[in-house]
Amino acid sequence: MRAIQVSRYGGPEVLIPVDLPDPQAGEGEVIVRAEAVDTIYLETQIRGGWGEMFGVTPPYVPGGAAAGTVVSTGPGVSASWLGRQVVAGAGTRGSYAELVRAGVDRLVPVPDGLGLREAAGLAHDGVTAMGIIDGVGVKPGDRVLILGAAGGMGTLLVQLAHRLGAQVVGAARGADKLTLVRRLGADAVVDYSGDGWTDAVREALGGMSVDVLLDGVGGDLGSDAFPLVADGGRVSAHGAASGDFAKTDLQSAQARGIDLYGIADVQFEAPEMVQLASRALTEAVQGRIRPVIAREYPLSSAAEAHRAMEARAIPGKALLIP
Repeated sequence: MRAIQVSRYGGPEVLIPVDLPDPQAGEGEVIVRAEAVDTIYLETQIRGGWGEMFGVTPPYVPGGAAAGTVVSTGPGVSASWLGRQVVAGAGTRGSYAELVRAGVDRLVPVPDGLGLREAAGLAHDGVTAMGIIDGVGVKPGDRVLILGAAGGMGTLLVQLAHRLGAQVVGAARGADKLTLVRRLGADAVVDYSGDGWTDAVREALGGMSVDVLLDGVGGDLGSDAFPLVADGGRVSAHGAASGDFAKTDLQSAQARGIDLYGIADVQFEAPEMVQLASRALTEAVQGRIRPVIAREYPLSSAAEAHRAMEARAIPGKALLIP
């Protein structure tokens, strides 16, 4: 099969197309012929040197989710899975490939009416977005600030918070991304690429603080946003797209009664990941959310996809098509 391999830690150039033996399904496993492969920004960071944090060392096949068709089953797996369209996620590894081996307990059937590319676009970000919204308890009337609102997960958070009746302020960089965020349901949008963006958030909210901060960016932007949070508010600091997580004054948060959630709060066990993914697919097929798939690349062009993600060149998601 054709696959992409990370030959060593480094830039996008270390993503090399290779020929590898076809995987064989073991006990409780299936083989999925991938028709769309999910990409997330974290994969660029793992490739760049974070591998040891996630238990991978070069050479390895990157990727943690794909959507496609079950083409073979291993011992202990019902033959009824053959031919079914599924998302292989929830801890699946090595999905930058034509064939993906996955545990049957980690499969999510794709509901009728939802395309495989849309399903792939929800494989990671749908799980995390649903988990974040559940965890912080977004409710009608909440004032919600979303950093990285034009990213793959940010676009889902905007839609979910809007559907729940929150007042949503989406923060991103550049006019095109802000237009997208507004179209997805944000009540106000703010460009955080310049000075004074936090003042613009307050102005958009009529001088009010935010009840919920959903930080998918981290770094200085996340730290600068923290003072905008009201006493008794909730903060999910789940992202490090800037290169590091936001540094939060824990003593101040405790004194102000602010509940803090971090990356550990969106690390789910496989059964919960499958449940969250199934919910995300159901929300999508019923028209309540949609993944924003901005660009599709041939599998062999994975390096180009990583360059685009690192350059923040595209809103929403990029998919790889084997």
